[in-house]
Amino acid sequence: MAFSGFPDEAFAFYERLGVDNSRTFWQANKATYERLVRDPMLALLDELAEFGPFNVFRPYRDVRFAKDKTPYKDHIGAYGESDGGAGHYIHLSATGMFAGSGYYDMASDQLERFRTAVDRRATGEKLVALCTDAEKRGLKLGAMSELKTAPRGYPKDHPRIAILRRKGLVASKDWPLAKWMHTKQVVERVRDAWLAAADLNKWLNKHVGPSTLPPADSMDT
Repeated sequence: MAFSGFPDEAFAFYERLGVDNSRTFWQANKATYERLVRDPMLALLDELAEFGPFNVFRPYRDVRFAKDKTPYKDHIGAYGESDGGAGHYIHLSATGMFAGSGYYDMASDQLERFRTAVDRRATGEKLVALCTDAEKRGLKLGAMSELKTAPRGYPKDHPRIAILRRKGLVASKDWPLAKWMHTKQVVERVRDAWLAAADLNKWLNKHVGPSTLPPADSMDT
C-alpha cells in the first residue's frame, strides 16, 4: 500500500473513541482502525524507512496501576531506534500529529554519560549551541522528566544546569489538524522535522549512545 495521506476517517475515529472509549465501540470499529488508521501509518513508516525499523505501539492501555481505566489509547504511535541510539517517534490523534527524536528517557548509564558531557565545557557548550539551533528550526526541546534541582555532585549554579536537570533530551514538532495531513506532504513534514534534529542526535549518539544495562536494570536515577 502506497502512502497518500491519512483520511478524514482516521482522525474522526479517535474523535469518536474519545466519546466512547469502550470495548463495545472498539470491537464494532476495529476494522476501521486497521484499514484507515493502522494501514496508512504502516505505509508512512515504509516511506520513512531510513529512520527505522519501526514498531507500531499496541492500541491497548496498561491500566493496572492507572486511575484512568479507559482501555484504549487516544492515538496511534510508532517508534524506531537508529544504530547510534537516537529514537524517532510519531503519532496521530484526533487533534493532529506529533513527531520527535532523540533520547526521551535515559537509563542510568546513559544519564551518567550525558551529564559528564554536559558538564565538560567544550562538549556542553556545543550541546547548548545545537539546542539553540534546533529551536530556531521550529523544534521544541523536552524530556520525559527532569529533576527539580541539580543532580547529585553538580552545583546548583552550573552554567548548563537547565540541561543537566533533564533525564533525557528530545526535539519535537507538534502539528494541529490540517488539510496537508490528508496528502503525501506528511512524509516530507515528518522527515524535515527529524532531519532538523540530526546534528543534535549526532551529539547524543556520540556522547550518550544506547544503554548497555540489562532491561531490568536500565531504570532512571
